[in-house]
Order: sequence, then structure tokens, then C-alpha cells
Amino acid sequence: MPKMKTHRGAAKRFKTKKNGTIKRGSAYRSHILTKKDQKRKVGLRSPQTVDSTNVAQVRTLLGK
Repeated sequence: MPKMKTHRGAAKRFKTKKNGTIKRGSAYRSHILTKKDQKRKVGLRSPQTVDSTNVAQVRTLLGK
């Protein structure tokens, strides 16, 4: 049986932390930032984690 390949798109978007949780980027941070207030943009900077309902699917994509 061949090894399972990592989904390269997912590998670029998610990183596994030492404690096993999966980090992800925030949405709404790429463009049209002028109309968003500073408080909202600062909040989007904080680290985000993948929701518990999606963890199994992301782990499969990452090959873990």
C-alpha cells in the first residue's frame, strides 16, 4: 500500500502545534481593510485554531 500524500493546499494553510491543536489563519484580513476599524483588525491578528468539528478532516488532509 503506498503512503498517503499530504494535501499541499492544506499544508500551506494549517500548522500543528506541540499540544496537538491546529492553527489556522484568519479570514477577512487580505483586502478592503480601510473600512474595517482598528479594533476589528487587531482582533483578527490573534491566533486562531481549527474548530473541533473540523479537526479530523484537517488531520486527514495533513496526513496525520
